[in-house]
Amino acid sequence: MKKDIHPEYHDITIKMTDGTSYQTRSTWGSEGDVMTLEIDPTSHPAWTGVHRLIDSGGQLAKFNKRFEGMGLK
Repeated sequence: MKKDIHPEYHDITIKMTDGTSYQTRSTWGSEGDVMTLEIDPTSHPAWTGVHRLIDSGGQLAKFNKRFEGMGLK
């Protein structure tokens, strides 16, 4: 490897949304930093299989009203 071109590789702590944490090595942050996750495999629908429709700005309501005669819900 060439010298002085690679980022520093050090230990950090990853804190999951459920409060659990683990140690790993990364180039993110500095030695001993804690990365707090907002979305992780314990809370994201892609991994949990639980999906919720969020109506932001009434878009879902507009869709439902527009296609109510087609039997869509």
